[in-house]
Amino acid sequence: MKNFISKWYPIILAFMCLLYSVGYGLMGMTEEAQYSAHWPGTILLFAIAIRQRRTT
Repeated sequence: MKNFISKWYPIILAFMCLLYSVGYGLMGMTEEAQYSAHWPGTILLFAIAIRQRRTT
């Protein structure tokens, strides 16, 4: 389980942020939903950049 989480944590976190944004949209808070909609992409891009910089 620890190996799975350490490998897939960016995708899990991005999915949770996506659900957060969708929840805001369903509640009618469109500005908050648009703001938080950028979080999953940013998380995934940073995860790619960090993994490319690792030497191990």
